[in-house]
Amino acid sequence: MKILLLNHYFPPDTSATARMATVVAGALCARHDVTVLCGRPSYDSPQRFPWRLWQTEQAGRLRIIRVGSTDFERYQMKWRVVNYLTYAALAGLRAIFTPCNVVLSMTDPPFMGIVGAFVARVKGKPYVYNIRDLYPDMAIAGKIVRPGLLTRVWTVLHQWALGCATLIIALGEDMRARLIARGVDPKCIAIVRDGAEMPRGDSPLPPLDREVIRTIRGEFRVVLLHAGNLGFYGAWDTLLAAARQLQDDGVGFVFVGEGAERVRLENAAAEIKNVRFLPFFPASKIPSVLAAPDAHVITIRRGLEGVVVPSKMYGILAAGRPIVALAASESDPASLGARQGFGVSADPDKPEELVAVVRALAADPAKIQRMAEAARAAAADYDRVSEHLKFVRFVEEVCQA
Repeated sequence: MKILLLNHYFPPDTSATARMATVVAGALCARHDVTVLCGRPSYDSPQRFPWRLWQTEQAGRLRIIRVGSTDFERYQMKWRVVNYLTYAALAGLRAIFTPCNVVLSMTDPPFMGIVGAFVARVKGKPYVYNIRDLYPDMAIAGKIVRPGLLTRVWTVLHQWALGCATLIIALGEDMRARLIARGVDPKCIAIVRDGAEMPRGDSPLPPLDREVIRTIRGEFRVVLLHAGNLGFYGAWDTLLAAARQLQDDGVGFVFVGEGAERVRLENAAAEIKNVRFLPFFPASKIPSVLAAPDAHVITIRRGLEGVVVPSKMYGILAAGRPIVALAASESDPASLGARQGFGVSADPDKPEELVAVVRALAADPAKIQRMAEAARAAAADYDRVSEHLKFVRFVEEVCQA
């Protein structure tokens, strides 16, 4: 089978979608020929490519075609949009003349699902749409674009693209529910989670760095950790309001990471004595970061459940740590946590509800331990290798139908 994968970023780009495109392509290459149609590296890449209309690399069953999109630094939105538009135009044209049995599109740039649908229609091939983030909802919520004519046209075109898809691969049950609410046929939606790497057999667990753990825990009796991007999607004000009420309870709220909201949050938390901010640790220290707290916080602003699906949940489960979900009950972190016993949740708009949840946990170490055991047990359901095999099977079934 010949598979055409469309995504702007691909290594040496360092974005999350570049990594996921690599994972998807690698899984598919085990049994099929895959052509990745990407742009010139522009996302914190250690390597730059000279301009060519397109240039091709071959590695076994994987062919990489890099079209001559602009490669401006991504930090200014106007130049990032130029990168997106030049990539979409060149990739869409090149894709039409690239032989394949199925077109597979991801969501980078945010409107690539529409381009993928157009290419598949022109070629008369089945279309698989792997939605990483749901647009334009995410762009509007992040104030990247304002509601208006552009977003109305974008919504109509995206709805058309959803209708063109032979199969839509969603990241979770909440995203699936949101797509169904938009009128997508449930039979056209499959769930493939990002999952996490699970220890194999008797392989030893990575040694933990006690200094990293001490740095995160400090002198707090109970530690809640948010590790990852501090972006627009979180119910940050609710989280800080709850932290303020818990200042005298021995409960620490620790944030590890960067993001668009970090400066604002640091300023807002300046007088809250049980809130601390730390930079990202090196990748080799991730196991120690995951193991450090009593529980991890996953937060999703109300209205964004199913628009963003935090993949970090699976690594937390693999580390055997409980989850406190500051998110709507229908979101995956909240619903799966309740169902499988590894998490508790609170309304993202009600600080007092989060305070009650945290105080109940802090007063019951045995419950924290039970949740940790449930997390380890649940992790096996989200093995990354199994999810990759599921992805391949779904794509194969589309071509065989």
